Amino acid sequence: MTLDRLVEGIATGDQSAFSELYDRTAPRVLGLIKRVLVDHSQSEEVAQEVFLEIWKSATRFEAGRGKAMTWILTMAHRRAIDRVRASQAGRDRDELIGRRDTETAYDQVSETAEIRIEHERVKRAMARLTELQREAITLAYYGGYSHTEVAEILSVPLGTVKTRLRDGMIRLRDEMGVAS
Repeated sequence: MTLDRLVEGIATGDQSAFSELYDRTAPRVLGLIKRVLVDHSQSEEVAQEVFLEIWKSATRFEAGRGKAMTWILTMAHRRAIDRVRASQAGRDRDELIGRRDTETAYDQVSETAEIRIEHERVKRAMARLTELQREAITLAYYGGYSHTEVAEILSVPLGTVKTRLRDGMIRLRDEMGVAS
């Protein structure tokens, strides 16, 4: 009996047709899957899934559209590729979680030294500002006051505060050598 006829028998629920189809095709199905997956135990699992799918979907097989063996091997290849993709996605997910959960080591002494050096640079640059610019910047950036609040505290118009802040920040940028 041809494989096409065996699949037609499986479509009607014929267990002996399934048994014969399995005996005749299992070595090729497993061989194809093993070439894709390499791992023997995973290959056996996928082969089992393929034969289960054959049993369930035999009614969809159309002999006029191709040979049964081609249909079976296509199904096996697709299942094997799906397993590879799922396995790779799992590894990628695990690696991403591993990287996320790993604390990045850093040199606390070095970081503290860099902060101290940067603080000194800012302090020297602030000393080169005019008293009015330094006062406005200190209130706005170190004191956390809004421009309107700085204007009220200094008893000057809002536009004046904004000008002092802008000019002071430009001068700070130039003093610290920061590109605009």
